[in-house]
Amino acid sequence: MNQANLPSVKLRDLTLNDVEDRYQWCLDKEVTKHLNMPKKYPPFSREETQNWIQKCINKTNGYEQKAIITDDGKHIGWIDLKNIDRLNKHAELGIAIGDKNYWGKGYGLSAMNEMLLRGFNQLELNKIWLRVEVDNEKAIKSYKRMGYVEEGILSQDRLRNGEFVDRLRMNILKNEFLN
Repeated sequence: MNQANLPSVKLRDLTLNDVEDRYQWCLDKEVTKHLNMPKKYPPFSREETQNWIQKCINKTNGYEQKAIITDDGKHIGWIDLKNIDRLNKHAELGIAIGDKNYWGKGYGLSAMNEMLLRGFNQLELNKIWLRVEVDNEKAIKSYKRMGYVEEGILSQDRLRNGEFVDRLRMNILKNEFLN
């Protein structure tokens, strides 16, 4: 994919200074609609948000999670690799742009590019996969733009608002991405 037209972002380690942004984003039902969230409002307290970020910092939850930062230093979301299978060299990608002012402008694609480079080069993965709800058309379009391909449908894979929804499993392979 052509990176030239995309805004540049940096991925940095999370800090406890990220708690308030993350907490505020989780209050926005439009931001969390397609994320795995507990069925309560707010989905997480500030304390739960801080505990989660502390686990990411300490690397005790299996997540390689990074903050997404714009060129002018604004924290706009997060991206992670999880379910890392070092034996079979694959992991699951997750991403959220929490600041809606940055939706649809290429920031997610830039962050994915950075995380894929990290996963393939530093973690020596061969495949990075993801699951996306079948009705999340904007996300599916951006994943395809990045080079992800469909693997199949995971039937009734997520409980959302009391109903099961199907998710699409997609992947990108190291040799396809790096070429």
